Amino acid sequence: MSVVLSGSSVNLTPQPEAVLPASPSAQRIVKGACPHDCPDTCALRVTVDNGRVVKVQGQPDHPSTHGALCTKVSRYPERTYHPDRVLHPLKRVSAKHDTPRFERITWQQALSEIGGRLKAIADRDPQAILPYSYAGTMGVLQGEGMAARFFHRLGASCLDRTICASAGGAGLAATYGHKVGMHLPFYAESKLILIWGSNSIASNLHFWTFANQAKRQGARLICIDPRKTETADKCHQHVALLPGTDGALALGLIHELVAHDWLDHDYIARHVEGWDELRERALAWTPERTAEECGLTADVVRALAREYGTTAPAAIRLNYGMQRVRGGGNAVRLIALLPCLAGAWRHRAGGLLLSSSGWFAPVRNPALERADLRAGRPSRTINMSTIGDDLLRPASPTFGPRIEALIVYNSNPVAVAPESPKVVAGFQRPDLLTVVLEHFMTDTADLADYVLPATTQLEHLDIHTSYGHTDVLINEQAVAPLGEARSNTQIFRDLAAAMGLDEPALQEDDETLLRQAFGPVVEVDRLRERGWFPLPLPEAPFANGGFPTANGKANAVGADYVPNYESRRSAPALAARYPLAMISPPARNFLNSSFVNVTSLRDIEGEQLLEMHEADAQARGLADGQTVRVLNDRGSYRCRLAISPRARPGVVHGLGIWWRKLGLDGRNVNEVTHQQLTDLGRAPCFYDCLVEVSAA
Repeated sequence: MSVVLSGSSVNLTPQPEAVLPASPSAQRIVKGACPHDCPDTCALRVTVDNGRVVKVQGQPDHPSTHGALCTKVSRYPERTYHPDRVLHPLKRVSAKHDTPRFERITWQQALSEIGGRLKAIADRDPQAILPYSYAGTMGVLQGEGMAARFFHRLGASCLDRTICASAGGAGLAATYGHKVGMHLPFYAESKLILIWGSNSIASNLHFWTFANQAKRQGARLICIDPRKTETADKCHQHVALLPGTDGALALGLIHELVAHDWLDHDYIARHVEGWDELRERALAWTPERTAEECGLTADVVRALAREYGTTAPAAIRLNYGMQRVRGGGNAVRLIALLPCLAGAWRHRAGGLLLSSSGWFAPVRNPALERADLRAGRPSRTINMSTIGDDLLRPASPTFGPRIEALIVYNSNPVAVAPESPKVVAGFQRPDLLTVVLEHFMTDTADLADYVLPATTQLEHLDIHTSYGHTDVLINEQAVAPLGEARSNTQIFRDLAAAMGLDEPALQEDDETLLRQAFGPVVEVDRLRERGWFPLPLPEAPFANGGFPTANGKANAVGADYVPNYESRRSAPALAARYPLAMISPPARNFLNSSFVNVTSLRDIEGEQLLEMHEADAQARGLADGQTVRVLNDRGSYRCRLAISPRARPGVVHGLGIWWRKLGLDGRNVNEVTHQQLTDLGRAPCFYDCLVEVSAA
């Protein structure tokens, strides 16, 4: 018989069912952790009844989760028990340019065939094999814990995992020495909070709880974002700057701090390197120049600087939306220097947070991924953000061998990677072996040769760090894997065995990996007993300097504004044809491309939307609710227009990331994004994009 799973036809030949362990009759509570790419990394309370998860809640006593979950994760059982779950290995039986059709096969057949093909490629050149993964799960084990060992042993190409946050991470590391910042709960004590490039209500809910507490106690909240987000609605002020001009605004603020002497000279002298250079650069950025570049008024720049320079403690919550432009890395650098210049780091409720992930670096075990298994063999690195170009590249002395095999896990590149026409063309290569580990038939799974059923967070063991707080969290397995699903770690163990790779490190079980993941600071038994383990850190980490740089100082050397590739000011000829700046922030009820197929959440979102200001719509004769085409030289896609006060004139918002197959014409917003990279961190420039919009 045949059924349709998310648009893919699957021939189901009867196979022996996996035998599940006997289910306990009593209801029990299991400690868990949210696996998704979100700074909150919530501690979960999972209720299991007769072997089935019946409820997922936040742990009420976890300091940052405090019992609350977002709408998405509170419905996690709907995802795990979704009728479209891939529960058996599948093999493609249609051409890649045709409607996808798959047949069910056994694990033995899948592993034998995949292992044989990978071995043949590896015998020629293992660098022709490429892993492709990101943060579908952010777990230490199910992320790269065993996968990295497998690819190191093969000698495969390495993946530069840049698609979300590497520009900001590189900017923060260049300034502070690592991805470190202030502690989440102390925002509740701040008197001024700049929420910069973050729709916290939608994507950082637990920070918003602390910010709202500060607001109730009299703090002033200012949202800096091109879009009038749900968070901006709740702040005292919204500063709607043009996309990609955050670095210019930071320089304009520094200009005013200097002009009015709102500086902590002692802190600067002791703890900032390169201040004289930065000071001279900032003095050129008058409020008038800053306002012209950012699309603001000079009075807004002056008032913002005054509030920041004269209020203590002042805190900044920076997020990754603002670094998805050409100058994103330098913009983070300049913003990160503001609390150093104003002395905000002297207070535990002052400073900045973009990412806390660097606090975990000293306690993580770098040997977990066993880079020694590469045994000195050469390794090239492929940037995941240029996968569209790289899958189409021939072999050459500079590029190396053509990519012949792609193993995709924890990612959906056909939907999320930039310039998707090229990504699709690469995945459609008939000579490319593509293996996808997945829960569902995503856009990427539709173009696979083999789809292997992976477990969800409720079906496996894992351990998590966070980039929004400083607790290590445990995720205990709550239920047996559904169908024939296997954990990522088990799939890579099985692939290693199928290829005859017999190193013991490739067969270590998850309990062993768990014990190896961290150094002695993280007490695993205490972690499992409580559900989380807080890192021992000072409350005001940089009150006396001590940044994790070589000299202990924040580094201002070389920080400068870098304009967009595509804007009216930097590319006027291009802007004459495509005059609208487009950003593509996430839809509130999706997380990147996850949860798009959860019916209850998709019903809330409705359909792909493009938000546009009324003046821009009137100039084009467009009406609210009509179908429009968004286009540039790279491609086009159709969606429904929402004339909205959330958009400022000249800027449109393509809310995402929808699966392509759910779009009006099988496309999404990445049809028009490009593959050029940021100034630092080699990251994509999703929000550095000019388009035009017309009636469809």
